[in-house]
Amino acid sequence: MKILDKKFFERPVLEVAPELLGKYLVRRIGRKTVRFMITDVEAYDGPQDKASHARFGLTARNAPMFEHGGCWYVYFTYGMHWLLNIVCGRKGHPAAILIREVEGISGPARITKALKIDKSFNNKIASPKTGLWVENNSKIKSQKSKLQFKIKKLPRIGVNYAGEFWSKKRWRFMMDKK
Repeated sequence: MKILDKKFFERPVLEVAPELLGKYLVRRIGRKTVRFMITDVEAYDGPQDKASHARFGLTARNAPMFEHGGCWYVYFTYGMHWLLNIVCGRKGHPAAILIREVEGISGPARITKALKIDKSFNNKIASPKTGLWVENNSKIKSQKSKLQFKIKKLPRIGVNYAGEFWSKKRWRFMMDKK
């Protein structure tokens, strides 16, 4: 397995998001390390994106989105759930990818609960040093033509408040195993 570094994430969010599919979200919990294949993500790109937390500019809550690609943006929602995002692009341009589903765990709140992810990861670098990172299976990379999934592009979930134009953007990327 190859750890994805800052360079991978310091690219446009709409390039990175579909490429995260098939990669592994890795979490070290105590002495145990667990890996889950990423199967569903949503992209949020810049202050013009009315579905993005950055739509109102820089705030204490969304500050990690304005950092360089490769750090985590973890926020609390509905008064009970932590959600995990990986920041993409260059510093100053707020863009992030919500991890919606990993193999065996469906739902962003279920992921953070199962992997014991909370605010302590917010604005931390995705790396083994922080206990949460992303890996690429080098065998899959070298056998790219043998991948057993297509990518579905769908509208994002739960963003109707952003208006029809932004809520209909097909910025949700999901593995379509066939």
